Amino acid sequence: MTEEEKIEEISAVEATETEATAEADQTVTEENVEVLPAKKQRSRKKKIEAKEEQPQSEWKEQVVQIRRVTKVVKGGKKLSFRAIVIVGNQKGQVGVGCAKASEVIIAIQKAVADGRKNLINVPIFKTTIPHPITGRSGAGAVMLRPASQGTGIIAGGAVRSVLELAGIENILSKSLGSKSPLNAANATIEALKALTPFSEVAKKRGLTMSELLN
Repeated sequence: MTEEEKIEEISAVEATETEATAEADQTVTEENVEVLPAKKQRSRKKKIEAKEEQPQSEWKEQVVQIRRVTKVVKGGKKLSFRAIVIVGNQKGQVGVGCAKASEVIIAIQKAVADGRKNLINVPIFKTTIPHPITGRSGAGAVMLRPASQGTGIIAGGAVRSVLELAGIENILSKSLGSKSPLNAANATIEALKALTPFSEVAKKRGLTMSELLN
């Protein structure tokens, strides 16, 4: 064989090898293209199923205050945290919880549990309260007045948190006593607890709701 024939054979072998490698690359890329979307679809299905498995609770919690509390004992000072949490479903049920623990997260969890134990039902007339009222707790006093549509919640601090989670949308309020969030929240709860719905007043007077409201 001459040198030219040898060179031609070598070039032909190299061409066949390059074609084989190109075909192999194409098959690999095609397999990857077919596998990747399937994996993505499975991951998306898993995410959707995980989202569907976690139902959202209707209860909402709002932390009003977290304070560090010191207690003097025989061996020195014992540090703990006190949490005040408002719990409500914005549908006429609300409660105030207060608890202490050595850690903040545990204190909040205990306060939420305490708030759910002390829930009250709030009589809501349209989007406000039926009548004016003043609530007292300790040195705290809160005055509540019904408001027309579009007024909003005119309140601040713990009073606003209680009214929002109770489901009241339009109301006027004024804190007249202590500025402590716990006293203000408890005074608001006492005021909402003492509200009388129109249906009870109509029964006592022997009237219908339309006659009473007119």
